[in-house]
This record gives sequence, structure tokens and C-alpha cells, in this order.
Amino acid sequence: MRLMTLAAGVAVGYVLGTRAGRAKYEQIVDGMRQVRANPSLEQVQRTVREVANAPQQPTAPVGPAAEPNRAPAV
Repeated sequence: MRLMTLAAGVAVGYVLGTRAGRAKYEQIVDGMRQVRANPSLEQVQRTVREVANAPQQPTAPVGPAAEPNRAPAV
């Protein structure tokens, strides 16, 4: 996942850089470095990983499975 993000960033930077010139490319690269160095981004990434890896809580059934002995409404 991280490699794909890096590759996408490099590709976008390359395309935009070739169209706008070297100075614009350097500006884009510097902006990406600032974003990646932001402590808030690191905290968000850590939180997302924790939530994604957290065990799932069981949920109550919804719909007909919630009340199997009840006759359907007519």
C-alpha cells in the first residue's frame, strides 16, 4: 500500500513536472515532503491502522433474521 502511494505520487509529480518545468516540479516535491513530515498526518495514519486492525464487534441482526418466529406483515 505504501509503495503504491509512493509510486502514484512520483508519477503525478513527474507528469506535472514535465508539463510545468523543473521549478514547478521542485515546488510539488517540496510540498509532498512537507505533507509527509506533518505530525498530524502520522497521527491520522496511526489511528487508521488501529481502527482497521481492531477486532470487529458483533452486531445485532436486522430484518427478518432478527425475529425468526414472527410472521411477515401482510
